[in-house]
Amino acid sequence: MHKQIFISGIDTDCGKTYITGLIALKLISAGINCITSKIVQTGSTGIADDIIAHRRIMNADLFPEDIEGVTCPMVYSFPASPHLSALIDKQSVDLIKINENIKFLEQKYDIILSEGAGGLCVPLANNIITADYILNNKLPLILVSSSHLGSINHTILSIDYCVNNNLNLRAVVYNSFNTHDVKISASSFSFIQDYIVDKYPGIEVIHSDFLKESSPQLIKRIIERFIKN
Repeated sequence: MHKQIFISGIDTDCGKTYITGLIALKLISAGINCITSKIVQTGSTGIADDIIAHRRIMNADLFPEDIEGVTCPMVYSFPASPHLSALIDKQSVDLIKINENIKFLEQKYDIILSEGAGGLCVPLANNIITADYILNNKLPLILVSSSHLGSINHTILSIDYCVNNNLNLRAVVYNSFNTHDVKISASSFSFIQDYIVDKYPGIEVIHSDFLKESSPQLIKRIIERFIKN
């Protein structure tokens, strides 16, 4: 069983932070001892902005591990990909430190939902992208899609990349938060769902509206797919 579950997205601002916090809230409500982490945060100082957002969505105060920097050890001030932000801040992305912190969290929590920065191919350091981190650590992956125009293309490319590069993609969550056009949103979800069911039936497809409803059956499926496998 993997205690760390990675959450990535089809691009920046697809709603990874919202979905990470929402899944954590549902797992905690189901009795799972869960915490979130952010492996790298850019455009922030102090406690990572996305960690603060997770806690707000989870209706929780900051955890001691947040205040101590355990849940996000790499925070850079410049809003760019981590490799550039670290360079500008005259620091480096310490993957060993990130993994040490995850191991620390695994001693206390049943599940760690780790949110990435941007999409799958965002550089963490020279010649290391987010997908490398996921693959090297053999992590189960949740991919967050969105209702924005262009999401079909980005989602299909991301799914095919995962499959062709042996990433353990378990689920795609379609995030309808901040939908600009209801017709586009509905059509995009329908197309993406049909594509996955037809080509990759082993991958769970979850609409964020269903996730918000706290369906016991859906939460049970999430637990079975991510925690018991």
